[in-house]
Amino acid sequence: MTFQDVFKSSFFESVTEFSITDILIGMLFTFVIGLFIFVIYKKTFTGVMYSTGFAMTLVGLSLVTTLVIMAVTSNVVLSLGMVGALSIVRFRAAIKEPMEIVYLFWAIAIGIVIGAGMIPLAVIGSVIIGVILLVFANRNLYDNAYILILNCKNQKAEEAALSLLDQSVKRHVIKSKTVNASGIELTAELRMKDASTAFVNQLNCISEIENATLVSYNGEYMS
Repeated sequence: MTFQDVFKSSFFESVTEFSITDILIGMLFTFVIGLFIFVIYKKTFTGVMYSTGFAMTLVGLSLVTTLVIMAVTSNVVLSLGMVGALSIVRFRAAIKEPMEIVYLFWAIAIGIVIGAGMIPLAVIGSVIIGVILLVFANRNLYDNAYILILNCKNQKAEEAALSLLDQSVKRHVIKSKTVNASGIELTAELRMKDASTAFVNQLNCISEIENATLVSYNGEYMS
């Protein structure tokens, strides 16, 4: 086999042609669905700080993935090279919210599906996912939790505070209790009856309670 025979091998000539129309249609559908993901992410975001950069990344990620899949499906050699190239890529961006992982995989999946030519699957699947996220993401399925920190001088103040909590909140659970020479420090998780926090003022009015602090809690951060 000569050097020229190597380049005449069918292995290197196995390239599937893509028409300009197919490319434009695929990229157009990816862009539209990417914008749909962008809108759903914006409407369902419940984190601390909304990131426009991350939202735009979802659109760009869908387009790039579609382009890569189109190239991979057209050439066997290119697909092997692409696998090797992507294996050395390392992503260092921190995921701030667990739901961001869902949107990242959604954007990548759309790029893969449309790049493979299954546009109806991408459209129908995205509509179903979007509706599910809209229905459940902003629905309050549980009462908001609060953390109450009390500094009491003695046991009498502790009993008075717990008695007031029994009347003012739906449920309270003692999470920690520290007793030392200066007094008693209590940390309790509260489930509120309503949005009123007037009971905190009443706690501070008890003479033997030095301090009462109420913070909202979602399991990840306090504010």
